[in-house]
Amino acid sequence: MPQICSRIALKNSAQLHLCGLISKKMQLTILGNSSGGPFHGRHYTAQVLQLESQTFLIDCGEGTQMQIFRYHLKMERCNHIFISHLHGDHVFGLIGMITNWSHKKRSETLHVFSPPGLQELIETTIRVCGIRLSYEIEFHSVDPTISAMVFETTNLEVWTIPLKHRGPTTGWHFREKPKPRHIRPEKMEEFGIHFSAIQGIKAGSDFTLPDGRVVPNAALTLDPSRPVSYAFCSDTAYSETLIELLRGVDLLYHEATYNNENAWEAETYFHSTAAQAAEIAFQAGVKRLILGHISGRYSNTVQHLAEARAVFAQTEIAVEGGRWEVGALGGLPVLL
Repeated sequence: MPQICSRIALKNSAQLHLCGLISKKMQLTILGNSSGGPFHGRHYTAQVLQLESQTFLIDCGEGTQMQIFRYHLKMERCNHIFISHLHGDHVFGLIGMITNWSHKKRSETLHVFSPPGLQELIETTIRVCGIRLSYEIEFHSVDPTISAMVFETTNLEVWTIPLKHRGPTTGWHFREKPKPRHIRPEKMEEFGIHFSAIQGIKAGSDFTLPDGRVVPNAALTLDPSRPVSYAFCSDTAYSETLIELLRGVDLLYHEATYNNENAWEAETYFHSTAAQAAEIAFQAGVKRLILGHISGRYSNTVQHLAEARAVFAQTEIAVEGGRWEVGALGGLPVLL
């Protein structure tokens, strides 16, 4: 690759990105995987999803900032937060994040997506505590009873996933958009293609030579990598309505508060067992499953993992500090 790039004078990373030769993967970092309390060294629910220059925070339980500092994550570019529901173990860390960003003189607008009620909670706290923000917050209230696209960028869509819990709760489905085709660098030199023509060729256009001959797009490009997707299903009872919404997802995080010995509690409190989460993953044909939101009654997750893998082999536990590459098959997460 370095030889090819030197021949066609690809002098910097911006040009490599233009050709499609460099792409950043979607990566998930688990900050917390506990339910109800910070037991056995586990922390409240929070995750960071990164795609290229975009950073998204998913839920923000108490202690999220400490976990961010612990794992050396850069959150300066985080402009979008997605909150699944308003139970404290998923949201009580948010006011601390908001305040700290103001102390650092943040100026970028922060967009917060959640079921109804979060704006009242945050604005009341800001008023009562006398907090003066250095930036604007835009609250986006979503309907947790339907699946709908609520946010998009040039390369990503975010959809809601209706969940079945004790209050209004939504999951989040992050879907990469179809990617443009990759330019074959050696063909740029062969046909004298200027960089100004790259975008059209990546979009599928043929290239016309000065003498009128047409070079078909298939001779100039390679197929793009497959778009990947990540789904976050926080607190929810077992619900078969999720199966079609999660069909073919590359990486699924699904709560597994209880194991089979306490299945009756899962039903009573609108949570799931590890085996139930695995059944959803199996029926939906997802590629990999991560179990989280483990009840504090369990000092370890050995039984959770065994019960889930009996149903769906590609199951892992949401290890804090673990980083998963969305779309990768097999292997253990990289620990920060």
